[in-house]
Amino acid sequence: MDERTPREMKTREKLERPKQWMAPELLPVPNPEPGWEFRWIRVATLGSSDPRNVSTKLREGWEPVKASEHPEIQMMSMGEKTRFPDSIEIGGLLLCKTPAEFVEQRNAYYQQQTESQMTSVDNNFMRNNDPRMPVFKERRTEVKFGRDSKV
Repeated sequence: MDERTPREMKTREKLERPKQWMAPELLPVPNPEPGWEFRWIRVATLGSSDPRNVSTKLREGWEPVKASEHPEIQMMSMGEKTRFPDSIEIGGLLLCKTPAEFVEQRNAYYQQQTESQMTSVDNNFMRNNDPRMPVFKERRTEVKFGRDSKV
């Protein structure tokens, strides 16, 4: 007689791979919206508010996200009073959004600042350069293939 496996052992649940535990994310990620960038902004540190940081970010163009706009983010209400009661705040961080073009403009601004600072540093460094004893040497690499002829 054939040894047959019982029907209970052939169900999908029995053949399904065991689920693995995953560490929870520190901050939930909102569903993306076209044309908007999201960021968590610090509103408090160790229980004391940080109005300077918040006002800087609001002037920069970030605006608090309404909790009704992102129901996928589960709110944990700690019963604490906040300046933004209808927004998403977790652990002293407030979810904010800004148009994507603002982020691109900001990145371009800081990229230009970085480049001008590097140019200034290079110019200051090269001021003391003497052709007889160069301070700065161009960085070039050479790749050789095959065996060395001196072997």
